[in-house]
Amino acid sequence: MRRIPARTMVSLAIVGTTVAGLVVTWLLRRDLQPNALDVLLPLVAMGGVLVRERWPVVALVVVMAATLAYYPYSALDAPIIFLPFVALFTAAERGHLVPAIAIGATGLIVMGLGETGEVRHVDDSAFMMISGWVVAAIAAGSVSRNRSRYLQEAERRAREAEQNREAEARRRAGEERLRIARELHDVIGHNVSLINVQASAALHGLEKRPEDAERALRAIKDISKETLRELRATLGALRQVDEEAPTTPADSLARVDELVRSSGLDVRTELSGPLDRLPVEVDLAATRIIREALTNVHRHSGTNEATLTITRDDGRILIEVADDGPGAAFTEGSGLGILGMRERAAALGGTVEAGPRPEGGFRVTAELPLNGVR
Repeated sequence: MRRIPARTMVSLAIVGTTVAGLVVTWLLRRDLQPNALDVLLPLVAMGGVLVRERWPVVALVVVMAATLAYYPYSALDAPIIFLPFVALFTAAERGHLVPAIAIGATGLIVMGLGETGEVRHVDDSAFMMISGWVVAAIAAGSVSRNRSRYLQEAERRAREAEQNREAEARRRAGEERLRIARELHDVIGHNVSLINVQASAALHGLEKRPEDAERALRAIKDISKETLRELRATLGALRQVDEEAPTTPADSLARVDELVRSSGLDVRTELSGPLDRLPVEVDLAATRIIREALTNVHRHSGTNEATLTITRDDGRILIEVADDGPGAAFTEGSGLGILGMRERAAALGGTVEAGPRPEGGFRVTAELPLNGVR
């Protein structure tokens, strides 16, 4: 069953109240003889009320004209005076403020002329009261329109905010997927490269230097264990990519000793300043840069020794990984590993420099601001 709109119900209630008023007036004034206008004009006015939502200005003209003609010439003098106020309210509410004011003023002028011509006497107090009702009806309609427009604007902004939140959520989810893809690249690329280097060393020294082979195999065991742990953590984050990102990274500068041990190098470490409670992005980027730099030492330097210096001061983290091996020829900008380190640093507002040292060997330096996360 189709539901009748609330405003239509209001119009029907107004018409019903008017009809009831006509009947009650006729019952109370049985001594008067109604004429045709006592029926025709109220019907015209009530018809205007019923169509006021669709044609507000036309309905206002009809209701006002019927009401103004009713009181001078009707016999019953029934209470239909409130119908023009309803029409005035609707016209103003629908944005026809100027026509509502003009028609309301015209009605008051006609009423005043009728009083002057003594067609029907209306005392000054009644005239002032009706004038106040006209002004109040127009003002109430205008206020209702402004309130409706305000609510519509608020609803529109709420929808836009919701759409923006959804778009932001999708954007963050995409960024998170890219971050996880980078983590997978690092875990697989770096750690498997270390496993390959250590396996080659173990095979080379299996007969001549068993102790080196044993150390390489132990390093393979540690690296593979760490790789599996990081893969499980990263893939678990991938399954929950649309949820809140983990608050702690898979690696941390607070665990730099484990990172150094898993590199398979003899690393001399120099630490300065507290390295705990770092921003998650900075902590993760720093450990990944160190891991990549140590991997490059292992693969390209031709030496098994390196120096790692980490300093925290003045709202930044300074990292230096250096070796003194003969290494391979360095071409500025070559290598995905160095490019990846630079991208990580740039994402945080930092920098990475890599190149040969004047005294020999190779050096990677990184500067990461603690407040530069973007």
